[in-house]
Amino acid sequence: MQIPDWLAQQAARHPHRPALIGAGMILTFAELDRWAGMVAAHLQQIVSPGARVALLARNRPAFAAVVHAVPRARITLVPLNTRLTAAELAFQLRDSTPALMIVDHDLLTLARDAAGNCPIVTLEELTTSTTTPPLSAPPVDLDAPHTIIYTSGTTGRPKGAILTAGNHWWNAIGSLINLGLHEDDRWLAVLPLFHVGGLSILLRGAIYGMPVVLHERFDPTLVRRTLSEQQITIVSLVTVMLQRLLAIDPAPFPSHLRCVLLGGGPVPQTLLEQCAERGIPVTQTYGMSEAASQAATLAPNEALQRLGSAGKPLLPVELRIITPSGQIAAPGEIGEICLRGPTISPGYLGSPPRRPDEWFHTGDLGYLDSEGYLYVVDRRNDLIITGGENVYPAEIEAVLLSHPAVSEAGVVGLPDPEWGQRPVAAVVCRQPITTDDLIAYCRSQLASYKVPRTIVFVDELPRTAAGKLRRYELRAWLQARER
Repeated sequence: MQIPDWLAQQAARHPHRPALIGAGMILTFAELDRWAGMVAAHLQQIVSPGARVALLARNRPAFAAVVHAVPRARITLVPLNTRLTAAELAFQLRDSTPALMIVDHDLLTLARDAAGNCPIVTLEELTTSTTTPPLSAPPVDLDAPHTIIYTSGTTGRPKGAILTAGNHWWNAIGSLINLGLHEDDRWLAVLPLFHVGGLSILLRGAIYGMPVVLHERFDPTLVRRTLSEQQITIVSLVTVMLQRLLAIDPAPFPSHLRCVLLGGGPVPQTLLEQCAERGIPVTQTYGMSEAASQAATLAPNEALQRLGSAGKPLLPVELRIITPSGQIAAPGEIGEICLRGPTISPGYLGSPPRRPDEWFHTGDLGYLDSEGYLYVVDRRNDLIITGGENVYPAEIEAVLLSHPAVSEAGVVGLPDPEWGQRPVAAVVCRQPITTDDLIAYCRSQLASYKVPRTIVFVDELPRTAAGKLRRYELRAWLQARER
């Protein structure tokens, strides 16, 4: 199936409407469309249709120009995480075999250490030094690969999830049906564009004809100011970002902000309650790279009534909870979250393609209530089994985070000769407190087998660029510490 190029359509319909605001510049849809056409023409001179092109760049307008250019040049984009080491990047480059690597000028040293034999061009050169007339926008083939997104690697070596143009299109449409679209909508993008959560905002802006305000990085003070000055109506955040926004300023968020999309894993109930008390319109969402971003999202008008729920699946998505025995779970019964639909990746690089009617097993644990609302519990791989009892790290983290002295918490299971595993916590504190006090606090709210046997104070927790806890890295560090 083919549809008209979404950016070209918006340029024709609303040529003078702002499309992208950031780095001291405002680009209209007509300007962004022309820029994307010029970059596409330049790319077409360098690489052949059907090739892959890697992009190692921070959040900046030129990133958006490349994103919108690649379908016009009939190539697939491989966004790379700027926080990775050269060795980690080298693995992804070997795995994806790009014909070209596009790099921010200030990341050239890192890129050269990782690139091997892959040719390199700077983002600045690609997006500014072309005199070729803009390439016209052909129809978008919804079945064609658009992007290869490497999974966050929170549980080990990442895999390249192939996302088609159709995956992105249907995800944007599903989000639109759920959140609605207002004439004055502006979406603030502070998540990294190389992750699907940030990338999806760029694509939705072009699909919806909506201005996107782009920040190079997450700066809590700048975000608070931008929410007001730029009349932001929607912002996507992960839990740790929202916690930092609440900590720097007790003032209410502006009334025109109608939706704070909150993802990145289970959200502590205490944080949701704080937001409800302050009138902050948090809409919890559940998603992943393989689902082209959101898979389920709470409707904005239910945010305060369904605290803790990630809502219902977006319209094109089917969602089931499957028990360990392979049966469909009863309401309230915890099992693995499984997804199916046109937003789901057709497969990973180097693996057999997934059939369209095949259920995707996410590895996440959750349950549906009697009305079909999803509650995410934890990652299946992160489940702690101690003395035959299931313990969910997110539950312990939520209790620790509810203590006023704790700003961040991470919990893992470590081997135990008597119980099989035992919960161990690492915490970042905003004020002095003893481990005995924290353990006593946990005992007051958790069953004894869930209470961390050890609590370690740290300056920071290992996180992905999108703010997700790298639990496997924390586990390895805690294990090494005990040796």
